[in-house]
Amino acid sequence: MPTANTTDTPALAANRTMKVAIVHDWLVIYGGAERVLEHIIDLYPQADLFSLIDFVSEDQRHFLRGKKPTTSFLQKIPGARQHYRKLLPLMPLAIEQLDLSGYDLIISSHYSVAKGVLTGPNQTHVCYCHSPMRYAWDHYHEYLREMNLERGLKSWFARWQLHRIRGWDIQSANGVDQFMANSQFVAKRIAKFYRRESTVIPPPVDTELFRLETQREDYYVCAGRFVPFKRIDLVAQAFAHMPDKRLVLIGDGPEMGKIKAKAGPNCTFTGFLPPDQVRDHLSKARAFIFPSEEDFGIVPVEAQACGTPVIAYGRGGALETVMPWTAHASDSQAPTGLFFHEQTAQSLIEAVLQFETIADQLDAVKICAHAQSFSVAAFKSSFERTVQAALQRHAPHTHQGHLATAARFTA
Repeated sequence: MPTANTTDTPALAANRTMKVAIVHDWLVIYGGAERVLEHIIDLYPQADLFSLIDFVSEDQRHFLRGKKPTTSFLQKIPGARQHYRKLLPLMPLAIEQLDLSGYDLIISSHYSVAKGVLTGPNQTHVCYCHSPMRYAWDHYHEYLREMNLERGLKSWFARWQLHRIRGWDIQSANGVDQFMANSQFVAKRIAKFYRRESTVIPPPVDTELFRLETQREDYYVCAGRFVPFKRIDLVAQAFAHMPDKRLVLIGDGPEMGKIKAKAGPNCTFTGFLPPDQVRDHLSKARAFIFPSEEDFGIVPVEAQACGTPVIAYGRGGALETVMPWTAHASDSQAPTGLFFHEQTAQSLIEAVLQFETIADQLDAVKICAHAQSFSVAAFKSSFERTVQAALQRHAPHTHQGHLATAARFTA
């Protein structure tokens, strides 16, 4: 009989006796979804990892914890490394070819097609949904505009393909036993598109890496990939009209030229920075600017973990992570920033000017304390509790032995 290990969590103990597969859409960079994947792997260290493709560079592979993912046939298509997004029409077929028939528990980390893996009645499939496929649903028309696919033969082909994918996306949701959403915003979209309820579990933010800083320097900061939906161009444009205020832009991407063209001499471009330098900029800034509508948004929480206020566009996940300043804010709901409500330079300018009149009412210690509710420990506790409940609810007879073993290990 195995010796009890009091340091094991239920998920770790159960994993000793059940076969677990983790499925991630694609592995290309160490981004927000990959940070979540990293902590899921920590919960299930013996799980096998699957993905459509794996082109993560050697210097970023730490989050895979030494695992070599099983990939799909897309991995061998010439040019897939650079043009994998263009393979979207093949992705539903590719994800269905991954053979998971020998696993008891399947955990999909989904923002495109991962939840579409095929599973059987004696398997439990839990999906952590970062987002339903944005470009097939609520960002559909925006996607066509950004890709210059509004007119012509290519446009009609793209529309037809996305129409087919929407149907597959709905159908494949039926194979999920339990949805988890990274925010209330995403939970509403899951309910809208898939007609399914979900448990909201905010993604893990490694708040322990960020130090509380109460002394501020005279600059604002914005960080992220320089891609259209991030709207970093809006921040550059706004600060060009406020030449007396300094702006630091951290990141790189295809929109760099467009953003530089809108920026003024008071804007500093750092390019891509390693995490420790990003933390240093966040911790000393007057405020962090968050101009995009995102499903959650990890960097605003990281900024708050430093005690740094956030000026955010008042849509999407920011509504759940930033406590807005009001004239009647109470100690129980200490403000951590404020919102601007139109995605325009003028609206952001007005928010910055308002922020400067109330900045002394924002307490760095309370801002930092608020960020702790999104910690790694909070995520892992909620995640494993939801998985165990799904195992008991959806396959009680199949997994009864596994769960009993987990109970013995954690007793």
